[in-house]
Amino acid sequence: MKLNTTRVWLGGIAGGVVWIAWGFFIGMRQAPLYEAMQKQGLFLKEPRYPLFTPIWILLIFVMSILIAHLYGWSRATAGPGPKTAIKIGMIVGFCAGVPGNFGQATWSPIPTLLPLGWMLDLWIGSILAALVAGFLYKDRA
Repeated sequence: MKLNTTRVWLGGIAGGVVWIAWGFFIGMRQAPLYEAMQKQGLFLKEPRYPLFTPIWILLIFVMSILIAHLYGWSRATAGPGPKTAIKIGMIVGFCAGVPGNFGQATWSPIPTLLPLGWMLDLWIGSILAALVAGFLYKDRA
C-alpha cells in the first residue's frame, strides 16, 4: 500500500509540537542547573550560534516527520497501532538520546542531571512524537 504522505506530514508536525512541549517542560526543570553551570564558567552565557533555538525547534520537527515516515512504512510489517509507534519511538529516541548523553554524563564536569534530562527529552520526545503520528496516520482510502 502507498504511504499517505499528507497524514505523515500532519502526524509529524503534530508530533513535533508535542515533542517541543515536552522539551520545554524538561528545559524548565533544568533551568537552575544551566544558570549554575554558566556562573561556574562551564556553559557559555550566550549561545555560540545565535539562532540555536529556532534551529533546534526545526530539527525536532524534522526528526518528528522522519519518525512519522518510519511509522507509516512499518505498519505493513509490524502492524498499525500504538505498539508499533512506541517501538519506533523507542528505537529512534535511544539512538538520538542515549550514546551522546552517556558520554556527557561520563566525561563532563557538569551534574549528571543535565545529560539525563537531555536524554529524556530526546527519548521520551521521540516516543511521544511517534504515538501522535501513529494516532493521526490513516491509510489511503
